[in-house]
Amino acid sequence: MYFYQVKQVNLLYFILFILFVGCVKNINDSRCNFLLDLDIYYEINLNLPQYNELNFISNSVYIPNVGNGGIIVVNSGTGFLAWDAADPNHTNLPCSILSINGLEATSSCAEQNTYSLITGQSIGIALTCSLKPYRVEVNGNILIITSF
Repeated sequence: MYFYQVKQVNLLYFILFILFVGCVKNINDSRCNFLLDLDIYYEINLNLPQYNELNFISNSVYIPNVGNGGIIVVNSGTGFLAWDAADPNHTNLPCSILSINGLEATSSCAEQNTYSLITGQSIGIALTCSLKPYRVEVNGNILIITSF
């Protein structure tokens, strides 16, 4: 009888171990190894003409000289999203700066990685890293973009 109980306990531990290992998530570090972890603070006044596009759903704006390769701000219709404009799957070169095409952004490097500006995930090919997101707070007509 004792042997039977030990077998059951061992079986229970084995099942719990398998469940634990099987349920561990693969964490996708959106910064990967190519992007620096920079402190970002940038304000956008939606009343200014250079940001007028953001007043309309599905439009985006590229802002240079912020973050690793600039930032891309998108009006998703349910809120605003901000992404680093550097390709997270490529070394920091001029070709790794993403260019906007609708709700997608593409690098001009040989691989021409393309990303969704709504989800930050790669389109077409499954890539290791997704776009690096930034926090966007709305305060009236001001968008505050931060990395913290």
